[in-house]
Amino acid sequence: MQRQFGDILLGSIELFCLAAETGGFTSAALAAGVTPAAVSRSISRLEKRLGLRLFVRTTRSVRLTDAGRSYFAQCRQALAQLAEAEREVMGQQALPSGMLRISVPTTYGHHRILPLLPAFRERFPDIRLHVHLSNRNIDFVEEGYDMAVRVRAQPDSTLIARHLEDADLVVVATRKYLRRAGTPRTLDDLAAHECIQFELPSSGRRISWLFKENGKDREVFADGAYSCSDDVLGGVTLAKSSAGLFQTYRFVVEKELADGSLVEVLKPFAGCSRPYTLLYPDGRHVPLRMRVFIDFLMAQRGA
Repeated sequence: MQRQFGDILLGSIELFCLAAETGGFTSAALAAGVTPAAVSRSISRLEKRLGLRLFVRTTRSVRLTDAGRSYFAQCRQALAQLAEAEREVMGQQALPSGMLRISVPTTYGHHRILPLLPAFRERFPDIRLHVHLSNRNIDFVEEGYDMAVRVRAQPDSTLIARHLEDADLVVVATRKYLRRAGTPRTLDDLAAHECIQFELPSSGRRISWLFKENGKDREVFADGAYSCSDDVLGGVTLAKSSAGLFQTYRFVVEKELADGSLVEVLKPFAGCSRPYTLLYPDGRHVPLRMRVFIDFLMAQRGA
């Protein structure tokens, strides 16, 4: 195999990543123990090789261009893999270490992932964790995440998918609301009720409510004056405030159902669920910190 990256070029890539991470040539120079002029020359060599600008320079600051952000995301990942490979071959990875970046939906994060992390770090104290709580889909390469948990994950040949659980759905309301509006007995009764809606952040589309009727799945597009987006917990808060009925995951409202602040309705039509999936990029080399987290999570979820 012919060499494509000389020592000078690899050093330039490292300095470029430092400048991108620290937000400036001077701060990168301090971190690397070189002069700001050396950082500037290195990045200029990279730009000349690539034939494009990586930074927009002003008298007060530098910032990445769109091409620079894309190049930085991939260079950072490549350098991290090189460092990981070196540690492994030198036998320094007996204990997993490094930063693990995970993106999870808000509800699943609060109720399923975050409570597990202290026990994980007790077992692996050298692993640092950054958790991104959001319901939007992330770009693994551009945003630098190691893995993500998603509901209704779409097939993607570039990702490995591990099933975590099928989360049961339940319709809840307060006793105060039910005294005011009555208790629905059939699915058709929903038309006369205030049904709190949740809108998908990716499309703005209101998600349907799912039920089992006569052994078959039935999809109901309920309606109401209240709708929430981005955070499903907003719908739970509205339901707890007696605004109306809300369909959510049972694990989200387990405590409220146990203490009676919310009650389940339409029990004869329960039984539907949605799947949660762990996703991570398909590649031959999975860092040890990722492997131990995947094993830990799958064991905790009983998958």
